[in-house]
Amino acid sequence: MAKVIGIDLGTTNSCVSVMEGDEVIVIANREGARTTPSIVAFNASGERLVGQMAKRQAAKNPRMTIFAVKRLIGRTMDDPEVQRMRSFVPFEIVPMGSGESKTPGVKINDKVYSPQEISAMILSHLRETAEDYLGEKIDQAVITVPANFNDTQRQATRDAGRIAGLDVLRVLNEPTAASLGYGFGEDRHETIVVYDLGGGTFDISILRLGDGLYEVLASLGDPFLGGEDFDNTIADMMLDEFQDENGLDLRADMSAMFRIKEAAECAKQELSVARETDISLPFIAMKDGVPLHYERTLSRVELESLTQHLVERTIPMCEQALADAHLNKSDITQVVLVGGMTRMPLVRQRVSDFFGLPINSEVNPDEVVSMGASIQAGVLNGEVQEVMLMDVTPLSLGIETMGGVFMPLIARNSPIPCEASEIFSTTVDYQEMVNVHVLQGERRLASENHSLAHFELWGLPPLLRGMPQIEVKFQIDASGIVSVSAIEKTTGREANIKIEASGGLSEDDINAMIEEAEAQRNKDDEIHERIERINEAKGLVYMAERSLKQLGQYLDEEKSTQVREELKAIKEYLDNNPELMLLEDIVDTKKRLEEIAQSIAEIAYQAMT
Repeated sequence: MAKVIGIDLGTTNSCVSVMEGDEVIVIANREGARTTPSIVAFNASGERLVGQMAKRQAAKNPRMTIFAVKRLIGRTMDDPEVQRMRSFVPFEIVPMGSGESKTPGVKINDKVYSPQEISAMILSHLRETAEDYLGEKIDQAVITVPANFNDTQRQATRDAGRIAGLDVLRVLNEPTAASLGYGFGEDRHETIVVYDLGGGTFDISILRLGDGLYEVLASLGDPFLGGEDFDNTIADMMLDEFQDENGLDLRADMSAMFRIKEAAECAKQELSVARETDISLPFIAMKDGVPLHYERTLSRVELESLTQHLVERTIPMCEQALADAHLNKSDITQVVLVGGMTRMPLVRQRVSDFFGLPINSEVNPDEVVSMGASIQAGVLNGEVQEVMLMDVTPLSLGIETMGGVFMPLIARNSPIPCEASEIFSTTVDYQEMVNVHVLQGERRLASENHSLAHFELWGLPPLLRGMPQIEVKFQIDASGIVSVSAIEKTTGREANIKIEASGGLSEDDINAMIEEAEAQRNKDDEIHERIERINEAKGLVYMAERSLKQLGQYLDEEKSTQVREELKAIKEYLDNNPELMLLEDIVDTKKRLEEIAQSIAEIAYQAMT
C-alpha cells in the first residue's frame, strides 16, 4: 500500500513525517535537518531555491526571497493584515486575479506567483524529501492548517497541495494534530489544552482523550499572531534606536532590513536559553561616505518587556476556549505547548500561571504537528486502527438575511462532519430568484464576517412574499470544507455549491499551475540527473588520474602526455560548463574516461608481462 505522508506547512518552518509500522518517523531533509525553512527564492539566473538554500542567500537577495507566505494564503488584498504585511517584507506583494476582492500575489521579476504556488513549491520540496527517504513515489498527504483558518484558506491550502502533485486526503487542524502526536500509543484519559504559538498564527484547543478517542471540545485563535510579530517588534526597536543615534531610517533599505530581521530572530532564539545576547551588525549602512554599525546587548528582561503585549493577547482566547468547552481551569489535566515560540520562557511561564499547571515537555514543539498529521494519514489508509478523531469547526457558518444581518446555521465549535438546515422565504411579492450569501464568522452584521460565496436559486413559484418555503442546508466535511444547498419545497428546484476559495484560483488557474509545476519537476529531475552524472564523471576522472599516477611509469612519454592533457581538458569542462552540458555529452564523456582508464590498464598489463 502506498504511503501517505503528514505535512506541517508552517509559516516559518515546515516538517514532513510518515508512519512506519507503529512508529512515526520525522523525515530529515537533504541538509540533515528535521524541519525545513518555509522559504522560496529565485536567484539571478532564475533558478528556484527552497528551504535552507533559500534562507542562506536571503540577505544578499531580499527582494526575490519569499517567506511567511502562509499569512497571505486565502486572503484578499483589502485585508488589513495583508496591507500590514506589505509594509514589513522586502518582496513585492501585488493584487492578482479578477473580481472586486483581488487576491495577493508575489511579484518576482515579470511574473506574479500566487501564495498557493509558493506554498506548492515548499510542499513539493517536502514531498521529494519523503520520496528520497522512502524510495517510492508519494502522491497523497494530510496537511495541517491553523484551527482558525476559514474555509477559503483551507481550500487554498488544498489547491497548493494539488499544484504540488498531492492528493490532499485531509486538511487537519494543527492543535488537533498535535494532540494526536502527544497521545498516540499511550492509554491516556485526560482533558488537555494545546497552546500553539507558531511562526505566524496562534491557536488554542481543548481536547478530551480516552480509549483512542480524540474529541475536540473547543478551538479558536488568531491568524496573525506568531513569531513573525515578535521578530518585527524587536526589529522595530533596533530600527528606532539606529535612527535616533544616526539620523537614518533603514526601513527603505531592503538588504539592511533583512539583516536586522534576521538578527532580531537570532536574538529572540538565543534569549530562550541565555540571559543576555549581543547583537552585532557591522557596516549596516553608509552615511556621507562613512560606514555605520549597529551594536548592542539585549537582555531577556528587555525582550520580555518589549513582547509582553503579544503574549497577553493569547490569554483572552484561552479564557474563551474554556468557556466554549464549558470547563474550568481545574478540569484541565495537561498543557501541551506547540510551535517554536513556546520555547520562550515568558510564554511558558505565563501559560503555566494561567492554567495553574506545569508545562508538559514530552513533545517536540517543532515536530509534533507533523507527527499527528502522519498518524491521521495512517488512520485514513488503514495502517492505524485504534484512533478516532472528533474535530470541530472553529467559526460559525450561516447566511445573510434581510437588513444585512448574519444568521448562523452551524455554531462555532460544532463537531464535524456535520450538517444543519433552516427554512427561509422571500422578501418581495412574486420573487422569482433568491441570492444566497454564505458567510463565516462571529459578528452579528453580515458585512463584518468573511464572505465565502454567493449563489442563486431561480424558478421560484410566483407567490406573495413569505409564502415560498426555501430550505438552506449547510454541510461540513471532516476537513472543514463547506457545501451549501438551497431547495424550494413546492417545486423541488434546487441550487447548490461546494464553496470554492473566494476571489482565489479558478480550476483553469489550478490546472495551469499543476502543468507548470510538473514541467518544473521534470526540469528539476533532469538537473538532478545531470548533477549525478557529472559527479560520476568527476569520480572517473579521479580514478583515471590515480591509475595514471600508479601505472604511468609503464606508458611512453607521448601517451602519458596525451592522457594528462585529455584528463585536464575533461576536468575543466566538467567544472566550468555543467549548466550547458546535455546528458548525452556527459554519457559520452564518461564513456571516454572509461576508455582512458582501460587503455592505461591494458598498456600497463602488457608492459608488466
